[in-house]
Amino acid sequence: MNQLKVFWIILSEAFRTLLPIIGVVVFFQVVIVREIPDNLTSLVLGLGIVVVGSALFLQGLDMSVFPMGKSLSNRLVRLGSLPVLMGFGFCMGFVGVMAEPVLLAVSHQATQASTGEINGLVLRLIVALSIGAVIALGIMRMLLGHPIQWYLIGGYSLVLLVTFFAPEEIVGLAYDSGGVTTNIVTVPLIAALSLGLAGMVRGRNPLHDGFGLVALAVIVPMITVQLYGIVLYGTGAVELVEPSGVVATPSTDTATVEVEIDSWLEELLMLARDMAPLIAVVVLRRPLSRLPSLVAGFVLTLAGLYAFVLGLELSLFPIGINMAEQLLALDNRLFIYLFAFMIGFASTLAEPALVAVGRKAEQVGRRRFTVSLLRLIVATGVATGITVGVYRIISGDSIHMYILMGYSVVLFLTWLAPKEIIALAFDLGGVSTSEITVPLVMALGMGLATHIDGRNLLIDGFGLIAFASIFPIISVMLYAIIARQLQRYIMR
Repeated sequence: MNQLKVFWIILSEAFRTLLPIIGVVVFFQVVIVREIPDNLTSLVLGLGIVVVGSALFLQGLDMSVFPMGKSLSNRLVRLGSLPVLMGFGFCMGFVGVMAEPVLLAVSHQATQASTGEINGLVLRLIVALSIGAVIALGIMRMLLGHPIQWYLIGGYSLVLLVTFFAPEEIVGLAYDSGGVTTNIVTVPLIAALSLGLAGMVRGRNPLHDGFGLVALAVIVPMITVQLYGIVLYGTGAVELVEPSGVVATPSTDTATVEVEIDSWLEELLMLARDMAPLIAVVVLRRPLSRLPSLVAGFVLTLAGLYAFVLGLELSLFPIGINMAEQLLALDNRLFIYLFAFMIGFASTLAEPALVAVGRKAEQVGRRRFTVSLLRLIVATGVATGITVGVYRIISGDSIHMYILMGYSVVLFLTWLAPKEIIALAFDLGGVSTSEITVPLVMALGMGLATHIDGRNLLIDGFGLIAFASIFPIISVMLYAIIARQLQRYIMR
């Protein structure tokens, strides 16, 4: 009975997370577009499946992965062995990312957009290996006491260097891959591990040392996926697509959906097979009395994952693509920018991972900032970033220029911002995109790239998530710089 109450609470939270987005979409459909979608029944059904799938997924994690991760991390910290801790961090990061439903959806869309040239499973493996390595590196940094800002500055400098050489076909996808890895599964695991270590290691400050691991988890996939693109396209193994070629958007008719359901089920079975060794090892180390709960948790996790990605295909992806087509037909670009801003702002305010990190920051920061204030600052940054990204797609500008300029500003502000806010700012940029926002925003970009002449789905359709991650970092650090200057002025 207790588990049923917990599930109802999680289901209610998942529905509340979806409400702001539904409100924005309904407003534009009724007031601006003045048209009811033909596939309304399918969309409503898909949204319901998304909510139920998300709740089942989180309930399964709460019953299995999260308690096991917390128990094992506490046990391993007491051992005090750096190699063991790094190995544990790598395994948890790898498995967590392989189970990330939004990455599963992005990799599937990348395979479709590239007509099979980009292998979705290879993409997920690259990202998962990257996150595993990042968490291992972050554990080492924390235990050795290295300043996080040097890792961040060095990492983003390397990102910009690789971006300069990467083909256009992979840049947006690479940055999106970095943005979606810090989401519904990985953020709780990373936050619990990093803050737990910072609290248990003598001489470490939770505010200075407990944050930053999420930011590192965003950086490395950007580098490795771009390197994958350089190898894939640079060796001539794949023919480059001309920017003027428009790639057809994924179909959402019944036959196609049935085929996609089969492919999702196949990937789900492969995911269960990949997770089985680690699950078996961990479960065998638990008391026999806990085995039924753990097994039930893993079953719910896999069932929720399948329902979630199926719901995305039926609802959020078609909504984003349809809204792009309808708003373009109005021949008023201001409506598109307004929709992008409102979607970004509304969905970020309801982002559960942002609330969780904000609460931790409020606790360890001794009330120097509140959760509400951080949410407003981050939501403004996300909304601005998505709007700028939409402008880039409409104008046809190269994503290289925007990315290089954006992160150059980030690196510049890193030198000016108060040291205690840097790691938190980068982490907030990483958690600003939710499992609901990412598919809808990505579909909006793909819809715009599909219906604007001269745009290419692979080059222009991806990248909006990158803008949604860059601008919150800028907004948080700008707030910290301005607040510090005002405080100094008042104290004079």
